[in-house]
Amino acid sequence: MASHAANLWVLLGLGLAGILLMTKKLKKTIKADFGAFIQKLELLPPPQPAPPKAPHPLTGLSFAVSDVFDIEGYVTGFGHPDWLRTREASSRTSPVVLALVEGGATCVGKTVVDELTYSIHGENKHYSTPTNPAVPARFPGGSSSGAAVAVAANFVDFSLGIDTLGGVRVPAAFCGVIGFRPSYGIISNTGIIPVSTSLDTVGLFAKDPNVLLRVGLVLLQLPYSAQRNPKQILLADDCFQLLKIPADRVSHVVINSTEKHFGRQGLKHENLEKYFSSKVPSLKDFYSLKINGDSKISSLILLAEVAQFLQRYEFKCAHGEWINSEKPVLDSAISAQITESVDMTDKEIEICKSIRAEMRLAVSDLLKDDGILVIPTTAYPPPKLGSKEIFSEDYQNCVFSLLSIASISGCCQVSLPLGYYDKCPVSVSFIARHGGDRFLLDTVQTLYSSLQEHADTVDKSKLSHNAVKPEHSAETVKEKGNQAYKDKQWQKAIGFYTEAIKLSGNNATYYSNRAAAYLELGSFLQAEADCTKAINLDKKNVKAYLRRGTAREMLGYYKEAIEDFSHALVLEPTNKRAALSAERLRKVFQ
Repeated sequence: MASHAANLWVLLGLGLAGILLMTKKLKKTIKADFGAFIQKLELLPPPQPAPPKAPHPLTGLSFAVSDVFDIEGYVTGFGHPDWLRTREASSRTSPVVLALVEGGATCVGKTVVDELTYSIHGENKHYSTPTNPAVPARFPGGSSSGAAVAVAANFVDFSLGIDTLGGVRVPAAFCGVIGFRPSYGIISNTGIIPVSTSLDTVGLFAKDPNVLLRVGLVLLQLPYSAQRNPKQILLADDCFQLLKIPADRVSHVVINSTEKHFGRQGLKHENLEKYFSSKVPSLKDFYSLKINGDSKISSLILLAEVAQFLQRYEFKCAHGEWINSEKPVLDSAISAQITESVDMTDKEIEICKSIRAEMRLAVSDLLKDDGILVIPTTAYPPPKLGSKEIFSEDYQNCVFSLLSIASISGCCQVSLPLGYYDKCPVSVSFIARHGGDRFLLDTVQTLYSSLQEHADTVDKSKLSHNAVKPEHSAETVKEKGNQAYKDKQWQKAIGFYTEAIKLSGNNATYYSNRAAAYLELGSFLQAEADCTKAINLDKKNVKAYLRRGTAREMLGYYKEAIEDFSHALVLEPTNKRAALSAERLRKVFQ
């Protein structure tokens, strides 16, 4: 233990020296422990069994736990001094912590969490915000901020946190470490302060995938067995469009690594917004009941609304009485959410239960036993300390749309670091079906080194917006145009399609899609010109013929319109729109 401590101090010295200049710029004192720990302690493992019995599986590993896990003789602080003041010391240690200690690991302390473990940014004005070792000028992420920082700064080999709506995944992404959210209900929450009982899951931070596997097997109570590899890797294209850095910076690393290990045949693409819209019908029931609007809002944003609503409601059920009686001083943003009226009727509770069940089934149907879903962990890089963007609607929608997928479905998810972009950590997440935790950990074991190699190659090449292949950037912009079109923002859609054409001018789809937007605005001459260009590039583009036929009909060119509809019918004989339009115009023309 003494040599281990000495090594930690050497690493700490190097770390502090490396960020001394940044400290001066921030005018912030960086603590020796980066502000990660709320309390130091030591829980030692039992003696090793005598040979020939195998040693404890976690021998030699140290860990810390977020200050929501009970440890006998210590008060669990929940990120707030008033909670600490009004609570007694725990009479027993959380079974999860005990299992790790009995497995051979040494617990060295409790770590800082956000106030009442409610936020995902890592701020705590009572105990100060832990310093992000990867980017000291930016948030470390929360709610399990200190646990992530302790691993990122090499104080411990692994740590435990609680993930409700990203409490482990977000700080893992922001601090550049691995963050694992197991399947809901797989690990006991006994001896842990609840935030939202239907969403809370014990989570795990580590830097080394081998440590992740060793600890994961103990937590999940699984024996070692033959490793399984995925047969399909599904990239959620619409989720990657939410990224505020070039999507290719993340997706290409995953694609290259997947192709290296499994070939191209296992790589597929998916639009989750459309998939969940069709597979989770109760989302519309929730929307009509709680928001009283039309049902055309994105299913991913609806998921985010459901998850946040559940969190507020269940948090208030668990802790509302204490808050009303003690009236603790809370951060204004947290206070606003907690005090918001969130009463739920029996019908609303049943709808939320239906959404969770439908989501779990939808993800299981999509992935089966051998599929991995790939999404960004967060849409944004770590925000700057004091930044107001974390309160913006776009930030909230993008971030919680991604985080709610695993939180609502209860499926397991792991966030993996992928180097840096613009001096900030980059990450990606893998999701497996509920109960597929071992399979997910196996996949990390298989792909982790390759992912790091490809990420390192990208970092060294200094990939930027200009370095991304134009055709890939054009596809990203086109998808933004499609979304704007879907939202009936015709002029905005035209702008995106025009940008896509500038990046890749030989794609018929871009011209045809812009023509569709022009038609909505009544710009029939521009629509006809775009369709003609699309047809010149692709003689089999049925949509271009249909749209040009519509434009020509509106311009009074009936004969030419009939020819376009007839040609579309030749290419696609079952197209009812082409058949009906041609027949209608023949009657008019006669």
